[in-house]
Amino acid sequence: MTATAPPPTAAPSSDAAAVRPFWSRTGVRVAGGFVVPVALFAVWQAVTGLGLVPTYRLPAPVDVVSAAAQLADDGALWLYIAISVQRVILGFAIGSAVGLAVAAVVGLTRSGDVLLSPILAAFRAIPSLALVPLLLLWLGAGEESKVTLVAIGAFFPVFTTVAGALRHVDPHLVEMGRSFGLRGWQLFRSVQLPATIPSFISGLRLALAQSWLFLVAAELLGASMGLGFLLDESRQTGRVDRIFLAIVILAVLGAVSNALVTLVQRRLLRRWA
Repeated sequence: MTATAPPPTAAPSSDAAAVRPFWSRTGVRVAGGFVVPVALFAVWQAVTGLGLVPTYRLPAPVDVVSAAAQLADDGALWLYIAISVQRVILGFAIGSAVGLAVAAVVGLTRSGDVLLSPILAAFRAIPSLALVPLLLLWLGAGEESKVTLVAIGAFFPVFTTVAGALRHVDPHLVEMGRSFGLRGWQLFRSVQLPATIPSFISGLRLALAQSWLFLVAAELLGASMGLGFLLDESRQTGRVDRIFLAIVILAVLGAVSNALVTLVQRRLLRRWA
């Protein structure tokens, strides 16, 4: 009597293997990102609708929307947004590029670490507002001073995160790269920089947030256009609705820019990780 082979076990379906956790699904993440803002908006509407806070301190959402419509009709709102975004993009790009270059010098060479780390640590401790009068004196009230201040804000997060990561790159990776004849810039581009991609992306996120902070500081004290100027002008004229409008716009722009960095992160990790 011949023994019959046991029936083959069914392999797990690809659909079951491909099921992602609930909170990791793209739709859930997108929808979940709106939960807290919608809840805050509902609380805001309830507080103002019930008269719990006077309107001169907390305007109703409809008043903020009306202020946005008025500025949009005049064309000033779009001009202010475009100018502020332009300043952030230029300052962020310049500051991040310089921060990456200096991080390479400090993180990969002992001489760069010894010579540059102390002065950069001291310079980082200077408040951003303390630099505004000096930049206005040196560069004037034009775009140069504002873009420079934004670049300073973007420089330090990239420099700090990348320099620290470069010091801890796996030595075996470096030796492997050298065994293939990689030296200098080629070694940095092909081995050391890809090894620091997660830290580099974290630095870019912080740099982008710092860019918006430094932008507002620059525009509050030395600008005739931009969202920071809108904040200061609204404060002087007592337009609380426009103050909230500028804050909401800055929050939205910050969220959009962070989402763009997330897309860049996915591409870089897909390529090098």
